[in-house]
Amino acid sequence: MAGNSQRKGAIKKTGKGNPTAGSGGRVKRGLEGRGPTPKAKDREYHQAHHDAKRAEKNRPQSRGGSQKKRGSSDAEWIAGRNSVLEALREGVPVSAVYVAEGAERDGRLREVFALAADKGVSLLEVGRGELDRLTKGAVHQGLAARIPSYEYADPHDLILRAEEMGEPALIVMLDSVTDPRNLGAIVRSAAGFGAHGVVIPERRAAGMTASAWKTSAGAAARIPVAQTVNLNRQIKEYQDSGCMVVGLAADGEVALPDLDLATGPLVIVIGSEGNGLSRLVAENCDQLVSIPMANQLESLNAGVAASVTLYAIARARA
Repeated sequence: MAGNSQRKGAIKKTGKGNPTAGSGGRVKRGLEGRGPTPKAKDREYHQAHHDAKRAEKNRPQSRGGSQKKRGSSDAEWIAGRNSVLEALREGVPVSAVYVAEGAERDGRLREVFALAADKGVSLLEVGRGELDRLTKGAVHQGLAARIPSYEYADPHDLILRAEEMGEPALIVMLDSVTDPRNLGAIVRSAAGFGAHGVVIPERRAAGMTASAWKTSAGAAARIPVAQTVNLNRQIKEYQDSGCMVVGLAADGEVALPDLDLATGPLVIVIGSEGNGLSRLVAENCDQLVSIPMANQLESLNAGVAASVTLYAIARARA
């Protein structure tokens, strides 16, 4: 029947009895505010949202673990067949080995594969262009390895380590040593002669790079290396902990064989390759110690000086 609103599908043309008709229903709700317009980056359909998601995905993830551990700023790449092979042989903590597609298989590559499998290191095959990008254009010969950022200990942990071992502390501090090979050699000597750790400045000094790892011949995995923001402040803290601090200097008033502080808690400070100890560091040391030389014109680099000193201290403690 025409106009019969009871029929299925019929449209009721009057607002009477219909709470959604007129300004009191649908129209009123339609006029209600919906809050502030979302920012572009919060709207899933907007290009700014996709850009923000992409940036979040590419942002480096923070490392977990103790606040006392600090990592260097970024992972490092080792490029080239000989370099990667030496790194794996020397126990450098490689996290992954990358091989370019179609790379020629030779004896070095086969040994890298065997070492990686033995150490549980991931092997990844990538395009040559991708490997160029990852290594920033280095000559990689179709092979590269990625090293995670080194986790530095807190300087106070070295004192605790000596206490746990029931030994008088023996700590090596480096004053602006910039050659990573010298750093690696010092870490190796420190581990070999019973030191409890090595402390380096955060700035203007060599860090635990691939070169330092290789030179340490794996010793960096056995002895902690700590970083400090302020070397002089750290010297004061070690002195407050009961350690005597001696610095190596060519004009030191005490010759190394006559060092009577060797058997107690001791911090050895070694200066940079060219300038030696900085003035303020030298002033904060309890003693300056020299290594006797047959010829006054001769001098030892930081790595060799550390080895000689640590050997003399080890003999005195024995």
